[in-house]
Amino acid sequence: MNIFIAHINGQIAELTPEESWHCTKVLRMKSGEAIHLIDGIGNFYEGILSIVNEKKCVAAISAGPKTQNKHPYYLHLAIAPTKNIDRMEWLVEKAVEMGIDEITFVRCKNSERTVIKEDRLIKIAESAVKQSLQAYIPKINGLTNFNDVINESADLKFIAHCEESSKKTLKDFELKSRKSLVLIGPEGDFTSEEITLAKKEGFSEISLGANRLRTETAGLSVVSTYSIIHL
Repeated sequence: MNIFIAHINGQIAELTPEESWHCTKVLRMKSGEAIHLIDGIGNFYEGILSIVNEKKCVAAISAGPKTQNKHPYYLHLAIAPTKNIDRMEWLVEKAVEMGIDEITFVRCKNSERTVIKEDRLIKIAESAVKQSLQAYIPKINGLTNFNDVINESADLKFIAHCEESSKKTLKDFELKSRKSLVLIGPEGDFTSEEITLAKKEGFSEISLGANRLRTETAGLSVVSTYSIIHL
């Protein structure tokens, strides 16, 4: 089933420019055909195409909205971008499929990548939303300084690092109905100074298990844990 992202105005749906091009040039859909739509904020629709060209496709809403059931938490993953861009893109795709709410890429002292293509990551996220039949498009933020990230507001704040210290696991906390911010560092880990700063801003130190994980694996482990806890 092909799903398109659209701006909904009353009983009219206008596909985004990218979706309009895909609808006409790739799928070669015609006026009068039925399509499935999402608005990106949790709602599914059905529509009938009335205007079809590569720059603008419009559909009349024939059914909806039907609201997607939302998981009972808000998960904001703040993670250092990996040196290998493919691993970072893989993380975005899989995290979105599993139900992430927000991703921020963090510039840390030991970061190996200082430039990211935010637009491409947003497109990957949108594609993953449609592929996994979801209606919520998560927020993808660009590269942000560590000090700005640790000042973000959240009900629960966690930092996962490799230094020896007394740590809990995510399962030790009540995550339901709360906004969580989870920090994952680069391959070289957070510095001791960064860990201290985060703790001063209310971050709890957590362990993701006995094994040392790659950055992208650690990020997906967090998303998976939230998903499994709330099955």
